Amino acid sequence: MSRIAEIAAALEGYDPNLLGVDAVQSFLSRLTDALVVSDSEPVALRDALDRVLARDIVSPMNVPPHDNSAMDGFAFDGAMLERPDAAGNVVLQVAGTALAGMPWRGDGDGRQGAAVKIMTGAVMPVGLDTVVPQEFCRVDAGNLSFPAAALRAGDNRRFAGEDLRQGSAALRRGDRMSPAALGLVASLGIPEVPVQRRLRVAYFSTGDEILSLGESVRPGAVYDSNRFTVFGLLARLGCEVIDLGVVRDDPEALSATLQRAASEADAIVTSGGVSVGEADHTRAVMKQLGDMAFWRIAMRPGRPMAVGLIPKSVQGSGPAVLFGLPGNPVAVMVTFLAFVRPALLRLMGCNEDAAAAPPLLRAISTTPIRKKAGRTEYQRGRVEARRGAMPEVSIAGNQGSGVLSSMVRANGLVVLHHEQGNVAAGEAVDVMMFDGIV
Repeated sequence: MSRIAEIAAALEGYDPNLLGVDAVQSFLSRLTDALVVSDSEPVALRDALDRVLARDIVSPMNVPPHDNSAMDGFAFDGAMLERPDAAGNVVLQVAGTALAGMPWRGDGDGRQGAAVKIMTGAVMPVGLDTVVPQEFCRVDAGNLSFPAAALRAGDNRRFAGEDLRQGSAALRRGDRMSPAALGLVASLGIPEVPVQRRLRVAYFSTGDEILSLGESVRPGAVYDSNRFTVFGLLARLGCEVIDLGVVRDDPEALSATLQRAASEADAIVTSGGVSVGEADHTRAVMKQLGDMAFWRIAMRPGRPMAVGLIPKSVQGSGPAVLFGLPGNPVAVMVTFLAFVRPALLRLMGCNEDAAAAPPLLRAISTTPIRKKAGRTEYQRGRVEARRGAMPEVSIAGNQGSGVLSSMVRANGLVVLHHEQGNVAAGEAVDVMMFDGIV
């Protein structure tokens, strides 16, 4: 049994002619599990943004390395809060100053009845466990006073190892290196990290009606937008992209391009040619070359899609995963975001958390939305924040699957789930926000 047939047999209710979005996502998760890139390389920390860790990063030290002050103020023994004067104030003598990077080394370090002026990040003097913010304080002739009720013992003190303990995993294999992760690794003094090699993805458009930039306009032809949106989506993921251009509706040309793509890449993304039409040779050629499934997905936009495995010409190499997307520009983007992006993240070696779809935002629809139950719909929307209330989302213009201008105006996709019906104005809906993914 082929791998595609094996996965299909394991999915309850699998029907390639009416496949739910959840079933597609489950299918692709199983398909990509065994095809994760295995090669890794060390890279300088500055070059690691968005790369996927090949091994755990183990902390060689406590972070922070010592107890320190969380703010500018005065360090003192918190027990003194239990000994206020008649006016309710704690009164202490200022014994010295502790600066960040210059610990205070006073006589006996901290002691009861004394306070040390301290800056944010400075090492806490021995014996002192609490910091009073400077705005609560009054200093007169070397004596500090502040209201005892302003804080509790232990306030404004950061403990050694509070962020990370020496020997613990700071980051896990399969994590993507975010800006925060770069800073975390830098805080450990680590100059380079082991990462998975970049996923190589080849992509091309199909069709005699497609014009490349620079070609003259002719009747019935359109310029190729899909290659540029797919390029942008792949580049955002940090893939190594291989642009194979536009392939005409010719079986030999399609076959040669698919074989080249499989030999050079880990995954292939095509647009157009996966519906049933007289000139759509892509389906037939894909089926000849590899182990394929052709789906009609219960979704809008983006109903037709193909997925499969194309063998490589190199002996012993695993197959390339093929994603055949529809031809309409918005349908390409929606199917990429819903299915291809999470699948590619898994192929890159991301762990479950890093490969997860972005969390959906709840927002109030400003207008009624017509929706037929029995399919998942993705409508372009514009989300606006409201002070003290849930955000609002408005449908962003013409929702035709070929209308890219409304995709540009949108900042998210309103996700209307399979079982959901019409939405009334004022009703809450789910929104997949674009920030960081488009």
